[in-house]
Amino acid sequence: MQADAPRGCRFGRRWYLNNESWHPSVPPFGEMKCILCWCVSGETHCQRQECPPSACSSPAMRDNPCCAKCR
Repeated sequence: MQADAPRGCRFGRRWYLNNESWHPSVPPFGEMKCILCWCVSGETHCQRQECPPSACSSPAMRDNPCCAKCR
């Protein structure tokens, strides 16, 4: 392997290529679809999906299971 080659990232038991993104799987919960991780030069970065603030008093989860929307 060349020293200047992009490094991969290890997350749990899996390896990901540089610039690859994925939804992490966390036992016993399974895949975390509201969180996105990506590999940058051997470092894993993860971020929860940002949701706009709801304008109603009782929003519901529709279309997007990560963000609540008004009915």
